Amino acid sequence: MTAHRSHVALFAVAALLVLVSLLVTFMTGVEERPVALAFGILVAAGELTRPQSGPLLREAAPLGAAASLSYALVGGHAGHPTHHGVAQVVAVVVAASLLGSVPHLARGQGPVLDHLVRRVLAVGFAAVCFQPLHNRGVFDGWSGPAYALLLLALLVLTVLCDAVVAAALARSRTGWPFGPLLRDELRGVPGIGSAVCATGAVMALAVAVVGLWALPVFSVPLLLTQLSLRRYAAVRDTYRQTIASLARATEIAGYTPPGHARRVAALSQAVGRDLGLPEPELTVLEYAALMHDIGQLSLVDPVPAGATAGLPVVQQRRIALLGGAVVRQTGAGAQVAAVVERQADPYPDQPVAARIVRVVNAYEEKVRGRGPGGPLTALEELRLGTGGEYAPEVVEALARVLWNAGAARWGRPPAFSPAGAPGRVVAGDERPV
Repeated sequence: MTAHRSHVALFAVAALLVLVSLLVTFMTGVEERPVALAFGILVAAGELTRPQSGPLLREAAPLGAAASLSYALVGGHAGHPTHHGVAQVVAVVVAASLLGSVPHLARGQGPVLDHLVRRVLAVGFAAVCFQPLHNRGVFDGWSGPAYALLLLALLVLTVLCDAVVAAALARSRTGWPFGPLLRDELRGVPGIGSAVCATGAVMALAVAVVGLWALPVFSVPLLLTQLSLRRYAAVRDTYRQTIASLARATEIAGYTPPGHARRVAALSQAVGRDLGLPEPELTVLEYAALMHDIGQLSLVDPVPAGATAGLPVVQQRRIALLGGAVVRQTGAGAQVAAVVERQADPYPDQPVAARIVRVVNAYEEKVRGRGPGGPLTALEELRLGTGGEYAPEVVEALARVLWNAGAARWGRPPAFSPAGAPGRVVAGDERPV
């Protein structure tokens, strides 16, 4: 509920800022129209060339972001001071972003509204920090390196604020913990975030000195970067689809029930996020969970219902090693293969991802076909196995994920509770995630 309220609050603040900015700009008119038009075209071009799978990338439109922030920090044009205020900056950026997002909205690709909210709040923050003081002449005494450092400092603050907003939006959309999401966003700041900051500052400085001719010159590197991001996103989508197709091989061959690998992967990622795994480790976890049963294809006789959690340890380890050998041949990476190989090891010797796959796979198998009370029974059996079979912290993370999912889905806690939670422990009508 708190996450939903923060989502509504961010959207409300962004909508109010846009409405006020449009109203003020309509009433006062547009200052320095060629400058506004040039930056608007650049922002729209950045949005148009955004990768189709943009939500999977931390900053999918670096050109649009750099141009927007640069316009918020422009204090001059070809040696003459500019006079546009906060309202005009927000109005121009919103209009250009909407224009560039039309194709994405028409194709229904990704949470475009979240992207626009982030853009509005980031640009509004930068413009509020700079334009009122600039128009009052506060920065007239700043020049040379000091002025450049001032712009960079404002851009860094803006990117940090944008990371907080992005994490809050992601939490409201997914329900994942805010801390790990913010940590992932902050980890991305030194990468593409630094390129956006540097380009934004250079654009603002260059326009102030040489005019609008600086925009096409300094936007070329980010445009090439954005085109590379499109190609990278396409390759990654194809790679993920290939992994998912490989994971379905056990289902098509009748070794595992339909949807088992997908359910284990989704629940494993939720548990991994609860434990605070960073994004790269979550990707490894997802791929390993999708292919954790692929070793069963080497068996002459399928395991009944594909349930490996009840097999003797020696047989579990044999299937895991066979699966790891198959994964190594697919090009999925040594880390993914290692997780698949070690999913049946004693948990103190396992990497965290292997512990998660083992617990979630066992839960998914134990809850299958047990009816309404299945989740409670399966979770209790996993807790009884924390003496040496299952990692206790992973079992409790699984309980928290199921607890939160049940509370979000039905508006009340599920029958079981995580350790320390004030929930009742009775049989109920909950279903597995």
